[in-house]
Amino acid sequence: MSDTRIFVGSMLAGLAALGVAAFMYTSSNRAMAAEDGPGPNLVITVAGEAANGTVVIDLLPDVAPKHVAQITELARTGAYDNVVFHRVIDGFMAQTGDVKYGKWGEDLSMAGTGKSDLANIPAEFSDLSFQRGVVGMARSANPNSANSQFFIMYAPGEFLNGEYTVVGHVISGMEVVDAIKKGSPDLNGAVENPDRMVSVTVE
Repeated sequence: MSDTRIFVGSMLAGLAALGVAAFMYTSSNRAMAAEDGPGPNLVITVAGEAANGTVVIDLLPDVAPKHVAQITELARTGAYDNVVFHRVIDGFMAQTGDVKYGKWGEDLSMAGTGKSDLANIPAEFSDLSFQRGVVGMARSANPNSANSQFFIMYAPGEFLNGEYTVVGHVISGMEVVDAIKKGSPDLNGAVENPDRMVSVTVE
């Protein structure tokens, strides 16, 4: 597993524990995903073979100020534009944000191993739970290695709680996230001809 991907072992163990329940979420989770806080909001235009539409993420600077600051800076400079969803696991999560090796139209053989030119971010773990629609930052075995990559949860993943930094949650366009082209389970979710973030802006 590369330095900038979610651990395969943790993912497999968690999915085994979650089983069928991983594909379900409660009404309280739906309410959380629909609630727009003070922001800022990350507005992502998604396009590709499977998904087309807009996803809005309410970022949580009160929970993860350093992570939110870095995400918004990368968005404002256009770094996230045309970055693909390189790792998408049905029933688990969709991962994107490799601004170095994940650009659509370029060689994607190393997608998922890159990061931005900005410094890595110290962990900002919280007591927020990883539920459907929650957005977290990918990292390596080093808790302080998050940089630019993030993932959106398809289903509850409590095994990630306290291990990855929660940075926001989807408040609009979860149906677009659901439609993002899925990867091969045999390849740890790696996607052939992946969908992409055409543009990412901050509002």
